[in-house]
Order: sequence, then structure tokens, then C-alpha cells
Amino acid sequence: MKHRILILTTVGGFLPKFLEGHIQILKSLDAEIYYASNFSEPAYEYDAAYFGEHDIRTIPLPIEKSPYQFRKNARALKRLVRFIREHQIDAVHCHNPVGGILGRLAGLLAGKRVKVIYTAHGFHFYKGAPVKNWVVYYGAERLMAYCTDSLVTINREDYEKARGFRLKKGGRLFRIPGVGFDLEKYACRPRDRADARKALGVEEGEFCLVTGALLHPDKSYETILYALTHLSDIPFRYMICGEGPYRQQLEELTDRLGLRDRVTFLGFRRDMDFLLQGADVFVFPSVREGLGMAALEAMACGIPVIAADNRGTREYMEHGRNGIVCPAGDERAFARAIRELWENPDRRAAMGENALRDARPFGAEQAAASIREVYEKSLA
Repeated sequence: MKHRILILTTVGGFLPKFLEGHIQILKSLDAEIYYASNFSEPAYEYDAAYFGEHDIRTIPLPIEKSPYQFRKNARALKRLVRFIREHQIDAVHCHNPVGGILGRLAGLLAGKRVKVIYTAHGFHFYKGAPVKNWVVYYGAERLMAYCTDSLVTINREDYEKARGFRLKKGGRLFRIPGVGFDLEKYACRPRDRADARKALGVEEGEFCLVTGALLHPDKSYETILYALTHLSDIPFRYMICGEGPYRQQLEELTDRLGLRDRVTFLGFRRDMDFLLQGADVFVFPSVREGLGMAALEAMACGIPVIAADNRGTREYMEHGRNGIVCPAGDERAFARAIRELWENPDRRAAMGENALRDARPFGAEQAAASIREVYEKSLA
């Protein structure tokens, strides 16, 4: 008998961006897959044909990322409950904080035995988080744990916090090495370096810094922009790949700092595996990460990473081995790190080789085994 699985996320592009490995596993388990999300404002670009090609039925929801959008989220919850009942859904796998709350409430209110799996891609409460995050999100996660059959974490800090939660009777807590990614796709390809640098507009002798992530305040791009003001003697080019609500503010800051001719906003890119071949260093200044797939993809290309210290990067960053770790928000520390790698190409190369090796445990094959275990035990 086929299991009917409903995947719930807050933003419509999340599944094709991060959960393709989950889809492959569910298909191997002969599951029928449904996907509910807000498709009107996707945070990540995606091809709508993807869902049809993978036999995934989509359910548009007025779900919002903000927990304060009570009316829209209440409508989304009502529709979820109705859909679960009408289509006899066996399990709901919810992602993102608000998706996690609505998915677990829907499973509870549907009035039948619905298994509920929740993947925390980084709790919004963490060491150093604003007090309001602890007030709003910690209480919500602790309460909703009572409605959770399987709670999945992707880093050590979140796992340890979740151990203090009380799950539904018989509930399970998992820790997996992220959602996985294609190591071969992001493999180092020296033959592509010249073409990639040409595509990026990087001139001979320029030091190419790349960042790829959602343009959001949590990513702390301004830390790098301010750091670059201390490096006017270095012929750098900084490439920012990604879209998001913070782009206009970042472009305005770039202009105010006089960096427009050295910083390029490339928007959302589907060819990051190619563009990364032209990078000398990947910079990753995020204040908050559940894991940080963008940095791992760069490491798989053999590129050293300059990263902010946070619970996600602690899973794979080793200061001085595969890159340099800086205090989050410390522009001068990032400036020193960039200068150090600019001045020491041999050290940069050695770090890149270590980065390539250190990314392997987070590849798709490694993650798939953990994700399969979650589904097999949760659906048993």
C-alpha cells in the first residue's frame, strides 16, 4: 500500500532547491507525493515543470514566513486540515518554522492518525540570538514537539537543544548531515577556471571573492562590504550571487562605500557549480545558519572558505585547515582573513585541498542514508 506524503514548506522554491534527495528516496519507497507551499512569492527560483516531471501534486497555500501573519496562516491551516482529511494523507513532513507549526497543528487537527515529521533547518533560537527569538520560537518549538513523531536536526547545537523537548509518545529525534548535494556536480574543474572568470568579468591578476546565498539580513553581507573598505590596495572583485528582500539596501550600501566598480550583484544563478570554478575564496559571513549548503558546495570545488563562526559552520569549518573562521559581524577580522589568503596563495591552495576532502561527508549519498532511515522509521 502506497504511503501518501504531504511535504510542507513556507516558500515554493524550497523543495526543488533543497529537498530533491528526499523526493528520490520517497519515490524508491513507492510513495505518493504532495507539496503544499506559497508559490506566489518563492524565495528561490525554480522551474514549475519540475513538479509535473516528478509526479508531485502541488497545493498552493497562503502561508507566510512571519509567525505574525495570523490571518493568512490561519487560512493556510484550515486548508491543510481539509486536504489531509480529503486525501487521506498518511504523513506530513514539514519544514521551516511556520511550516513546522502549521504542519504539526494540521496533523493534530485532522482527526486521524497522521505521522508528523519536522525538519529543523536551524532553530531560530541559538546562542547569541535576539531575546525575541527565544521568546517567540523557543516556546513554540517546545510546545509543538508534543505533536511531533519525528524531529530531524542538522547540526549538533540544535540536536542538543531538541533532546530537552518532549516528543509525542514513541517519537524519535534524528540528526542528519544536512540535505546533501551532488559532489560530482561541484567537483573542482581546473579546465573551467578561465571560462568562469571570464563569465564573471574578472580580469587577470584580480582576486575573486564569491558569495552565494539568499539576500537577507541574517546573511550579513554588509560585514564583507565594510571589510572591503579596508582593502583598497588589493585588486579584488566581489561577486554576490542570490536574490532576496535585502538586495536594494545592499546595493545602496555598496554605492555609499564607493565599491560599485568592484562589487557585482549577479542575482539568482543556476550555474553556481560553474561560477565557483573562477573563485579564489568563498566568503560566508552569515550570523545564523542551520548548516550552510552554499559554503559546502564551494568547499567541494576545492575553494577555501572565510566564514563567520556559527552553529552551522562549526559542523565543517576548521580554522586554518579548510579556511578561516571569523567572529560574526567583525569586519576587521574578515578584512584580515581576506588579506591573509590574498598574500599566501600556497596556503590558499592547501586549504582548498582540505576543504574538498572535508565536504565529502555532506554529499548526497551520505545524507541519503540518514534521510532514508528517517522515512523508514517514521512510516513504519
